Amino acid sequence: MKRIAVIVGSIRANAFSLQTAKALIAAAPKDRSFEFEVVEIAQLPLYNQDSDAASPEVYTAFRAKIAAFDAVLFVTPEHNRSFPAALKNALDVGSRPWGKNVWSGKPGAVASISIGGISGFGANHHLRQVLSFLNVPVMAQPEFYLGSVMAVFDESGAVKDQASTSFFSSFMVAYCDWVEKLTA
Repeated sequence: MKRIAVIVGSIRANAFSLQTAKALIAAAPKDRSFEFEVVEIAQLPLYNQDSDAASPEVYTAFRAKIAAFDAVLFVTPEHNRSFPAALKNALDVGSRPWGKNVWSGKPGAVASISIGGISGFGANHHLRQVLSFLNVPVMAQPEFYLGSVMAVFDESGAVKDQASTSFFSSFMVAYCDWVEKLTA
């Protein structure tokens, strides 16, 4: 069983990125042994290096939780041509203290969304840059950009159309292949 942490960049209740994460999990191949879990990041206080000597329990628990996963899927909105501060904070908390990076070596993928037409391109590539430094091998293809996200989901959070469902499914098949390849 491969355990995948799903990190949602937005901490807003019922965020489009959370809806997207749930749709991606639902689109994962059912014939493989994968378990997905959305890992909350809103509870993490702002990272401060002064706490490295005696980390708050919430940091310790988060680091232990991430360390137990085989891979990580990031689903993020775009804020000001980058990814949200809450996601950056989670990355910082998990990568510290220096030399104890819990993200290192975990196969990753980035799905970015936006309400506009650029589809979170800036957030996607900025996040990939940070993940590269954290030694997260990020799946290069297929890329996942979802623009005009509010048109993709109905009022209940379900995907409205078959084209989007197929896109989500093909991305998740490729991601599961990526995880299997790197964790074999």
